[in-house]
Amino acid sequence: MGLVDVFLQSFSFVSFLGTLAVLLLIYLLLTSSFSSDGRKEPPGPTPLPLLGNLLQLDLQRPHNTLMKFSKKYGSVFTVYFGPKKVVVLAGYKTVKEALVTRDEDFGEREPMQIMNEFSQGHGIVWSNGDLWKETRLFVLTNLRDFGMGKRACEDKITDESQHLMELINAFKGEAFDTTQPLNYAVSNIICSMVYGSRFEYDDPEFTSLVDRVNRNNQLMGSISIQIYNLFPWLCQWIANRKKFHNMALATKKKNLEFFSHLKETLNPQMCRGLVDAFLVRQESGITNRHFNDTNLLITVMNLFAAGTETTATTLRWGLLFMARYPKIQDQVQVELSNVIGDRQVRVADRKNLPFTDAVIHETQRLASILPAAVPHRTTRDITFQGHFIKKGTTVYPLLTSVLHDASEWEKPHTFHPAHFLDKDNKFVKRDAFMPFSAGQRICLGESLARMELFIFFSTLLQHFRFTPAPGVTEEELDLTPRMAITLVPSPHKLCAVSQM
Repeated sequence: MGLVDVFLQSFSFVSFLGTLAVLLLIYLLLTSSFSSDGRKEPPGPTPLPLLGNLLQLDLQRPHNTLMKFSKKYGSVFTVYFGPKKVVVLAGYKTVKEALVTRDEDFGEREPMQIMNEFSQGHGIVWSNGDLWKETRLFVLTNLRDFGMGKRACEDKITDESQHLMELINAFKGEAFDTTQPLNYAVSNIICSMVYGSRFEYDDPEFTSLVDRVNRNNQLMGSISIQIYNLFPWLCQWIANRKKFHNMALATKKKNLEFFSHLKETLNPQMCRGLVDAFLVRQESGITNRHFNDTNLLITVMNLFAAGTETTATTLRWGLLFMARYPKIQDQVQVELSNVIGDRQVRVADRKNLPFTDAVIHETQRLASILPAAVPHRTTRDITFQGHFIKKGTTVYPLLTSVLHDASEWEKPHTFHPAHFLDKDNKFVKRDAFMPFSAGQRICLGESLARMELFIFFSTLLQHFRFTPAPGVTEEELDLTPRMAITLVPSPHKLCAVSQM
């Protein structure tokens, strides 16, 4: 055996021992429940080197595994998504304390890898610091100026509900997939506030824009994208990542075309929507590095995606629940008939429609379409409920654990509108109703979403009876959710039979 052979064998053996030692050290660090200075960190399942707890997680429905972990490890626990350490918060009291009472400690956003590539720290969903504060204030102020929560916005929604009914009437009672009609209707509300105008449902530029956003939301929930977010250096060539970025690029190009047209026809004295207001701010001469073209683009795309996905998905669940529980649908329609008759539903009617309002809230609660709030991050070293959490730690507030908290809800896993009714059948608010998250990172479009849900749902139930597709019984309707960026209903079709 030559000297070179001996050296190579020795090198290989030493390398193997070194690798083994490094992996053992990582494993010991991961499994330790104490910080480097001895402070006790949140407990959790024992992770494997590099893989963490991935083998224990149901990646198609990770929130279900986290709910099981919370029963074993408590309301504050640690889990490793691959090499990424995450602290999970479960239950109403714990999530409220973190997001409301101590929102400054948990107030930063932790961007997922693929979204960081897309937004690069811009926009209102994944940004932090001064850029987030100034952008959020600008968006909130201008959305209110353009009607959010006001009569002007209500008029836009009631008008759009008429277009939606025309689209549904065209199916003539035959079974149809509710996804696109509801997506188009809801998207048009955010379009009218952002761009200053709505689009026709047969406009290919509009429909392709909405359909791309919907498809990218599905891709973000795919297992391959979840794995890519954890191991970007290993999985950067996966097909779904390329699809996501290609569709995001097409959406960016289309928005830039919209911006160019709006800029050409801009009248600073008469802003049509949020984009106009942003462009006026840019041209005002006020120096502010955050009011740039990139931040405008990402902000508008954030608003378009968030303003469509959550509300449209909730409405889909609402119609599915009505077809699944026809006796509840009967009660809604009797109430609407008695109170509204055949006139247009208005927001002011909400107080006189307690059962309808309760059904909408119960839909949001049970569907729990955002099972975990968009990831947070600690802003400093903290002690929370007796556990040390280091600055910069990723935190998942488990919203589904709040909306299904057995200590807060009488029938947490059942569609039970009485959760929101008192003994006199009057609507009651519930503190543990937290579908929009809470604290400084609460959904800024909450008031808009509430108005949309009430008017669209009430108007549809006023005019149509929703039933399963022919050959499908009510009991056969599948209520098992599918994971996208939100929990969406499994593919299904419904019939809408005209009541008028």
